[in-house]
Amino acid sequence: MRAVCLVSGGLDSATTLACALRDGFEVYSISFDYGQRHQVELECANRVSDALGAAAHKVIKIDLRAFGGSALTADIDVPKGRPTAEMGEGIPITYVPARNTVFLSIALAWAEVLGATDIYLGVNAVDYSGYPDCRPEYIEAFEKMANLATKAGVEGHGGLKIHTPLISLSKAEIIRLGVSLGVDYGLTHSCYDPVGDRPCGRCDSCQLRLAGFAEAGLRDPLEYAG
Repeated sequence: MRAVCLVSGGLDSATTLACALRDGFEVYSISFDYGQRHQVELECANRVSDALGAAAHKVIKIDLRAFGGSALTADIDVPKGRPTAEMGEGIPITYVPARNTVFLSIALAWAEVLGATDIYLGVNAVDYSGYPDCRPEYIEAFEKMANLATKAGVEGHGGLKIHTPLISLSKAEIIRLGVSLGVDYGLTHSCYDPVGDRPCGRCDSCQLRLAGFAEAGLRDPLEYAG
């Protein structure tokens, strides 16, 4: 059985890749160079894919800086030092317009070519920072659309399934799961605005990651700039 897994190089997607392998799939990982300011994550995606044993890893280039509209793809400051409660209020400026829809569509195309009916995505609806494309209802809607829009779905060769094994887990639970599956979090990178190769320690993503490790009673293996 084959599956495609979206791998960003971050903590969540690394854990998701480990889950797909645990479930018995031959996993093909896919990452996106979309003009993000945190390019270091692509190096981490490659290291994670190799370390965990993905059958292949592709990096697809799409320049979303052509549209901008996000602190990750335009010259807009990344928020730093926000209280956790504030992170869940509204949609933050780090939201990249339609990013998961774009990425899932391309992953879906590769899955069809591979003859895979399973796609793994590391979205999370508990410790997420207000992103609309991380919600269960979004995943359900995309899965329904995918089965209407593909040859495999129309010809009945097997319905496409989008797996979101982390969607209802806290960050601490995700970390504990990954550790149990042998994920080396020292290979990952979660920062939105790194200082060189080091995570800043103050953006929303860094703060959620650090809080998750603290709650799990574990030490984050990364060296932070701040």
